[in-house]
Amino acid sequence: MQNLEGLSGISLQSLSIYLLLLMLATLRVGAFLVASPFFGSRMVPLTVRIVFSVALGVGLVNQLNFPDLATMMGPNLVPIIFQELFVGLACGLVLSICFASVILAGEKIAATSGLAFAAQIDPVSGAQSPVISQIFQLFLLILFFSLNGHLIVFELIYKSFNVVPIGSFYNFSEVIEKAISSSNTIYSNAVIIVLPIVSILFFMNLGIGFITKSAPQLNLFSFGFPLTILGTFFALYFSVDALQFVFSGLIDEAIGFVNKILIGGADG
Repeated sequence: MQNLEGLSGISLQSLSIYLLLLMLATLRVGAFLVASPFFGSRMVPLTVRIVFSVALGVGLVNQLNFPDLATMMGPNLVPIIFQELFVGLACGLVLSICFASVILAGEKIAATSGLAFAAQIDPVSGAQSPVISQIFQLFLLILFFSLNGHLIVFELIYKSFNVVPIGSFYNFSEVIEKAISSSNTIYSNAVIIVLPIVSILFFMNLGIGFITKSAPQLNLFSFGFPLTILGTFFALYFSVDALQFVFSGLIDEAIGFVNKILIGGADG
């Protein structure tokens, strides 16, 4: 295995080798930052992500083992580059898949409460999404950083170079299978988040329906719609503690899936 300890001086050849090793150390981290839900959002400029990836690569390059230089020359370098990009993208996409459940939950709550029209451009994705979905995203983001989730994820990425060394065999089919299985968490976690609030709104709408049936002269939109919105806000307010518990479990589950992606590909 090649490392930097054998390089001496500042010759052009040594510099070329160092840049090659730096590129390989940066690819996995950079691909993860592009695909991850928070670091890969539009709010973080591409230049910042590139500089951050290179900075992390500089810190990693002296601590990693690399294949022999003869192995990395010519056509052999292409599959190594592809594998590093795949590992980083797989970890980032699995995080995005798991965290997408809060977006789905917010959309369903907004549709049930009549707040689907209250949508604006989401700075994270660049698409229109209900305000409730954006509130859930911000809540999850704050909780993620407060629980040091970003440090745990970067630690996993660092340890991934020991689990899946650069140039080693990686089972792509096993990783794809585990990534597809992680998509089930979108719907299961979304149901857990949505069900209590939607149940409250259902009984509220049922009661409003009985009232309008008993008193047809009442205008449904004049009092029913404000009551539904007020009930939605109260339900969200009293669900904060429960949502914190659910979101914490979601973060743990997402980090666990990233770990499974790395271990599964290496063991396969």
